[in-house]
Amino acid sequence: MPSQTLSVHSLSVQLSDNPAQLAKTAAAQAATYLQEAISRQGRAAVLLATGNSQIEFLQALIGLDGLDWSQITCFHLDEFLGIEGEHPASFRRYLHDRVASLVQPGAFHYICGDTLQPLDECDRYTQLLQAQPIDLALLGLGSNGHIAFNEPSVADFHDPKTVKLVKLENSTRLAQMSSHHFPDLAAVPLYAFTLTIPAITAAKKIFCLAPGKSKAEPVRAMLTGAVRTSFPASLLRTLPQTTLFLDKDAASLI
Repeated sequence: MPSQTLSVHSLSVQLSDNPAQLAKTAAAQAATYLQEAISRQGRAAVLLATGNSQIEFLQALIGLDGLDWSQITCFHLDEFLGIEGEHPASFRRYLHDRVASLVQPGAFHYICGDTLQPLDECDRYTQLLQAQPIDLALLGLGSNGHIAFNEPSVADFHDPKTVKLVKLENSTRLAQMSSHHFPDLAAVPLYAFTLTIPAITAAKKIFCLAPGKSKAEPVRAMLTGAVRTSFPASLLRTLPQTTLFLDKDAASLI
């Protein structure tokens, strides 16, 4: 159980003692919500995030009994442009290895980062997303406040698109170096596909996971600054369907 729950504007914030407790708490709530959606409507759709913040959560989620993955359609939030599906930095590979290969969802729709026609890929993925409402969106929190790859320089709270191509900021590209999947900064893609902010925030339920001391400053900016496109995650404070999951280190500056 979370050690504390509080509200910041419309946002629910759940505080856990450590990342492992956070992962278990969020996974239990996600599984319950998805199974309730399946019981109510016969199926569920989920947007999955990647990155270090999601690893323990995904392990906890797929380890739970009682969730009928065969009735779940999975999407992901973003992908690098020009990355093959087998590249170690590919989000397709991350989610295939950590989710799809282990629980066999009813469907898993991947963004094809190595497509030869990226604008057509945006249209294809848009059509897939618009075929059913998203029940649960899972997010991380970027150090610059980005949601998926909606960087501060390109974030639009009223974006008319569902999926678009964006140029990545240097801070985001530098952060990818910590994964050791790229030999140098020049190898990190300059552009990426991302679901837009309206496409993400249209989800019926949103969970944002931000464990660890490295998230303390982004969490502070998210919760205490103005709601602004220059820190896109600040918008989550206005969305009552959203829960932010923090551990004590991530919450240390609030």
